Amino acid sequence: MRRITRALPEQPEEIEQLGQLQPGITLQGRYLILGVLGIGGMSSVYKGRDLHFPNVTKRVAIKEMLNSNPDPSINQLVIGNFEREADLLATLSHPAIPSIYDYFIHGNSAYLVMEYIDGRDLEAIIRDTDELLPEDQIIRWAIEICGVLSYLHAHKPEPIVFRDMKPSNIMVDQLGHIRLIDFGIARFFEPGEKGTMIGTEGYSPPEQYRGEASPPGDIYALGATLHHLLTKRDPRAEPPFSFPERPIHKFNPNVSQELVDLIEVALAYDPEKRHASADAMKNALLAVARKTGAPVSSSDIPRPVGSTEVKEIWHFECEDEIRGPVLVSDGVVYIGCYDNNLYALDAKSGEFKWKFATEGGIPTRPAANEESVFVASEDHSLYALSNNGEWLWSYEAEGPIRSSPLIEDRYIFFGCDDSQLHVVNHESGSKAWSAQADSPIRSTPLIANDRVYLGSESGDFYCLDFRGERKWRFRAKRGISSSPIIVDGLVYFGSLDWTVYALEAEGGFEMWRFRMGRPTISSPVFAAGMIFIGCADGHIYAIDARSSREKWRFQTDHQVTGSPVIHEDSLYCGSVDGSMYCLDIRSGRKRWQFTTGGPITGTPAIYDSILVFGSTDHRCYALLT
Repeated sequence: MRRITRALPEQPEEIEQLGQLQPGITLQGRYLILGVLGIGGMSSVYKGRDLHFPNVTKRVAIKEMLNSNPDPSINQLVIGNFEREADLLATLSHPAIPSIYDYFIHGNSAYLVMEYIDGRDLEAIIRDTDELLPEDQIIRWAIEICGVLSYLHAHKPEPIVFRDMKPSNIMVDQLGHIRLIDFGIARFFEPGEKGTMIGTEGYSPPEQYRGEASPPGDIYALGATLHHLLTKRDPRAEPPFSFPERPIHKFNPNVSQELVDLIEVALAYDPEKRHASADAMKNALLAVARKTGAPVSSSDIPRPVGSTEVKEIWHFECEDEIRGPVLVSDGVVYIGCYDNNLYALDAKSGEFKWKFATEGGIPTRPAANEESVFVASEDHSLYALSNNGEWLWSYEAEGPIRSSPLIEDRYIFFGCDDSQLHVVNHESGSKAWSAQADSPIRSTPLIANDRVYLGSESGDFYCLDFRGERKWRFRAKRGISSSPIIVDGLVYFGSLDWTVYALEAEGGFEMWRFRMGRPTISSPVFAAGMIFIGCADGHIYAIDARSSREKWRFQTDHQVTGSPVIHEDSLYCGSVDGSMYCLDIRSGRKRWQFTTGGPITGTPAIYDSILVFGSTDHRCYALLT
């Protein structure tokens, strides 16, 4: 996300420069303050509502940085550090890290608008729980924390060190999942670099007191946090590095020796003697869970290619990545690949039937009718093939084709990076007509009521008649790669501006919009009164089709770029985390998860209760639903 820096209009009646913001105050004419979530030495965090969504209650967290220091250089330093936190968060995309929505400054105050997390931090949980916390729960939390630390430490181009791991910076949301908050002192790691001692006394490792921050320091702080959770002994009230003097069994004799040994490794004074990485610590925690019988979520356990929770019928291996969607037609699987081939496979057995070579990668879904198969390629061409894979004709556009072709009556409709909608006769390959857009067209056109609906990469969404004349145009803030659907007179699509739109199909009037945590190129589907769509924030969303209220969301471990498909009462969707998920459409509850060897970026297809999809591990999979 691009960082937004702008000044607030003068509104002295709304903002108290050095005091607590009161409920009812509105910032930027958009963010309504509802209450205080927390107050620190130089910042406060408020619960707010985004008024740009009048039909839904969109809650946000608003962090305010105040600086009353009269020294302009100090003031600039504080604002600069706050801006750095905003910039850092804007580069991150992980389910355990809050999304950033907006950033603005006014005078000596800076404001960061973030995802609101409905939950409690671990410090509050420790404080409000009379008895010692159960070991099983702490292991599950620790596994999730290791997951987000692994993401930060593997960040490219430079690792990120959190530097302030402690219970008050770890929240547990309503679904029981960990969320890491307050990235104010996180920094990019540069080996050998020294700086000012920063962190929280008691949790910070010895080397951080010397101004050295590195990934092993986060492992130490996590060990200190786990010690606190298990013993309820706050390390801030004890001498630094005195954990050996406070053995866990002295305060909690019920903790397994395996977990005690693991935490002692994490708390080693010498960084070289700690766990080699966050992943190594996670694997050690999983080993403890297996040995002690502690139940952990299946999504926490590293899985080999494949899964025992769903039956794999077959797989077929191509020569390169499969990034696009699958077509199953008349018992045949058609799938494009970045080895430039279109493959035809038997849907029941996965047996190879034939392949056709183009001169470019194939990111699109093929189209088929009774006589022919049509495939578009990044080599600028649309190909027509017989059912046996023989070439019939080809049509050449003026740019790569990343829009899946659509057959309607005697014509094939598809967009192109040459900024045109092409309409081609499906028998001869001759051009019927074309329509010019303002930018590349990568969404698949939709035909309904003698009109053509499609989006473009400039953010323009068009409604055309069958002569290519524009009936209306709607403009989103960023590109529209998502392919539209129409339900009950409303057209739905997603955008790179982080929004799902519902427009009145006849005139293009906006009926509602739904804000997500990141951009989307996923295409929506409709079932049971809901719109389902994936997002780069790692979630699959279920949205009420009429009111735009969120019904549920499901969190994967990475971006969701493909589109969901619905079969009976189940939703199937892949994720860049390498897994295909099956969810209950009404609750969003996971029914099963099948893990491949690479990201899944395309959309699956279902034929006769068989789910077929491709993965960037070069394989096409068929699972029994």
